[in-house]
Amino acid sequence: MQPSARKIQDMTAAGLNLIKQALSIYDSDLKLVVANARFREMFSIPRALIQPGADFSDTIRFLIENGEYGHVPEDIVEEFIAERVERARAFEPHYFERERADGRWISVEGSPLPQGGWVAVYTDITSTKRQEALLRSRSEELSDQVLKHAEELSATNRELEATVQTLEEVKRQLTESEARMRLTAEMMPAHIAHLGPDRLYTYSNRRLSAVIPGRPSDIVGMHARDALGESAFTAIEPYMERAFRGKASVFEFNEHPSTRRIRVAFTPDDASDDMRGVYVLSMDVTEETQARVALQQTRRREIAAQMTSGLAHDFSNLLTIILGTQGKLSKIDLPGDAPELVEATLGAARRGGKLLDQLANVTGPRVPHLEPTDMRKFLADLETLARPTLDGAVTLIIENNIPDETVMLDTAMLQDSLVNLLLNARDACGGDGTILLIAELVQNTWVQFTVRDTGTGFSDEALMRALDPFFTTKGSDGSGLGLAMVYDMTKLVGGDIKIGNTGTGGQVRMRLPLRRAMQGTAPGLALLVEDNPDLRGLIRDMLTDMQHTVIEAASVEEAHILLEQVPDITLVLSDISLEGEATGVDLVRSLRNDAIPAYLMTSLPVSDPLYIEGASRAPVLSKPFTGDQLDQFLHPK
Repeated sequence: MQPSARKIQDMTAAGLNLIKQALSIYDSDLKLVVANARFREMFSIPRALIQPGADFSDTIRFLIENGEYGHVPEDIVEEFIAERVERARAFEPHYFERERADGRWISVEGSPLPQGGWVAVYTDITSTKRQEALLRSRSEELSDQVLKHAEELSATNRELEATVQTLEEVKRQLTESEARMRLTAEMMPAHIAHLGPDRLYTYSNRRLSAVIPGRPSDIVGMHARDALGESAFTAIEPYMERAFRGKASVFEFNEHPSTRRIRVAFTPDDASDDMRGVYVLSMDVTEETQARVALQQTRRREIAAQMTSGLAHDFSNLLTIILGTQGKLSKIDLPGDAPELVEATLGAARRGGKLLDQLANVTGPRVPHLEPTDMRKFLADLETLARPTLDGAVTLIIENNIPDETVMLDTAMLQDSLVNLLLNARDACGGDGTILLIAELVQNTWVQFTVRDTGTGFSDEALMRALDPFFTTKGSDGSGLGLAMVYDMTKLVGGDIKIGNTGTGGQVRMRLPLRRAMQGTAPGLALLVEDNPDLRGLIRDMLTDMQHTVIEAASVEEAHILLEQVPDITLVLSDISLEGEATGVDLVRSLRNDAIPAYLMTSLPVSDPLYIEGASRAPVLSKPFTGDQLDQFLHPK
């Protein structure tokens, strides 16, 4: 377990207190970092001045008052302190000896720290000085010059010892710094190196093989061509030679043997042209390049979707006008080949509408297409489709407990899901058994479909993982995508699916939100909201052909005014995209009177957020459409 910071601090303080010399460390702001007990005892410093953060100038002031510097006149005390502070700010290594006011001698050794600030060590050398004095008094045979040289040698030795200690500390810090730098270089996800003027590596971390698979890691002393291989060296050589001439560069290339994309940066060093070397930084950017290309493709797809959406809006309006006018012509007794030409034009316009749907599918994900569904007819068609896929000994029973009413369902997606469930049930029966499909309404909220079989049922593992993609119990005969596809499509429309076992076999229960289709609207006063005048006139004629009386608006604001002033409106038909900021969806959202049926029409793709929100609030008819299609939309049979 790592010691706490407090414990480390206490241990450090205890160790410093064992040192016989006095020691103090001040930072670059002249604030005390640490001082040992010997420092306080030697100079009789109060405890407040040996606490971390104590100001250097306050300590000097105390030492003056305590007579440490002899007599200092009161009028120059501040000047004396300022001089000491200024010298401390421009701190340089030093060693000197001085006699204190009490007659004792101390040596002072000071060394700056790499992080800023300095450390000072004070040693009591009174005993040494006394021995030197004794030697002087008792060695009359020794010349004054010898004594002087001995004293100088002793002082020089002490100063040399302090210098050696300083150099050892600097060496230790440089060694640690170099180790950290080397470790950092080795951990970088890139190849970092230096090439000399002879194109030999003078330094390299061991990451070349990670950037270019198959190349060596220990390449110091190797020529760049031998280290990189012929393919990579040929690709980078022109940029490398430019770097040796003093021009930096960053570029990418494909390293063909490894199929990797490599980014390289060459930076010349500061030597002269003849002695110039080059620093090299290279990294594998294959995944980054793939992501960048995918992002570019996605952006192009988004731009295409935006362009398609804008073009589709205007194009679908034009197709709706064409379908409407040609529909009117088809009801007139035309001469010669005119009826055939009208029918051909109608067919071309319908194909144009299908093309718009296909473009929308290309630029967006699949979105549920809810439509009025007769459940009796749907289940009859499902039975016709499924029976040929069942073995002769497998019996299919369908129970339809849904009342005779029309519900809104995505019939294509629902049919795919139920066929998948029936085929899984057939396989579970093993060629002999019964499959029961029950359709019913639950709590007036859900349309529920339950598929039961008399097979072996789900294993414990299948109960946990059957809905996971690619999980299958059929070995090579199964893809593992059937139930996963059913689950995805069910969730897409806001439903739920559960699997389990009964006393006779397996069971899958699928629930879809119950959305009842709106009953046919009787002829009455219709509010038509459309901002395109030509299209508005055409749709007005379609509504009048259905015996509706029509009032018109071009924006949500105009529609609100008409709704307030005309009380007998029985139907609202609005485009989603309108003049102004408000949309047809906003108009439908504002209708609080449930007695007024509201319908939307649009040329937006079904994946558009406005389309999706609109479909959750009202039936939506996609443009272009004919009068018959609008009639079926408003008055489902």
